[in-house]
Amino acid sequence: MGANVVVVIGVGGMGQAIARRQGTGNKVLLADYDEETLTTVAELLRGQGHDVTTQAVDVSSRPSVAALAEMAARLGPVTQVVHTAGLSPVQASAAAVLRVDLLGTALVIEAFGRVVAPGGAGLVIASMAGHMLPAPLSAEQEGALAHSPADALLGLPFTDPEVLGQGAYVLAKYGNRLRVQAAATSWGERGARINSISPGVIATPMGLKELDGDSGEHMRAMVSASGTGRLGTPDDIADAAAFLLGPGATFITGNDLLVDGGVVASLRSAVLDTAGPGATPKDMR
Repeated sequence: MGANVVVVIGVGGMGQAIARRQGTGNKVLLADYDEETLTTVAELLRGQGHDVTTQAVDVSSRPSVAALAEMAARLGPVTQVVHTAGLSPVQASAAAVLRVDLLGTALVIEAFGRVVAPGGAGLVIASMAGHMLPAPLSAEQEGALAHSPADALLGLPFTDPEVLGQGAYVLAKYGNRLRVQAAATSWGERGARINSISPGVIATPMGLKELDGDSGEHMRAMVSASGTGRLGTPDDIADAAAFLLGPGATFITGNDLLVDGGVVASLRSAVLDTAGPGATPKDMR
């Protein structure tokens, strides 16, 4: 019997840690837009004993994502799919963030929902930013993010990058959670599960760039005020991923796990404390 296939899309710090953790005894298909980095990470993992295949992918391209899913299915039973690829506000324009983080995630969920094996599991790396919408979306907007055809997402009236600016990242990551929730049923029809993780500030090259950017001071303050008071590590995310992808989570699907060291809890607690015991729900928005 052939080995199962673990697909990891995005080979940054979190992707590497998850591939290393989940790859033992499996075939690992690594995918990334940056072919040089992809080759480097693949050689590193092969040197550690992993069976690694690579393919370049542009997650914002439907044909590119479809080709990746087809390759995964040719390698063997696709039992784990981990999508970590994304851009942050310091790395790219709002339009690029929406293409990669919102559209790209939707395309990956859709394509791999057709090839994932029974008993398999998918995992999308979202962000704690998706828990920090500045204002709630309407039910119609949430429905559109969750259920619109992937190719229509960037044409929605409220996903205009010129209007959103840096808020594009927050909206995209909130949209990731909604797409995962909506996909739980279709993945379930194949006997598979799908969940998301919302990491906090993680010590990866992307995370450290954010800390050095315009919002870095605010991010450091949030981390300092959190329950753990520290940055996360890629291994923190890999540990959570191992649980959600593994046999201990077979009754969990369509869910999001905050792995943020308590940042969001601290922020919400501060809002509740400011609102006071006599506050109404409106006061606490």
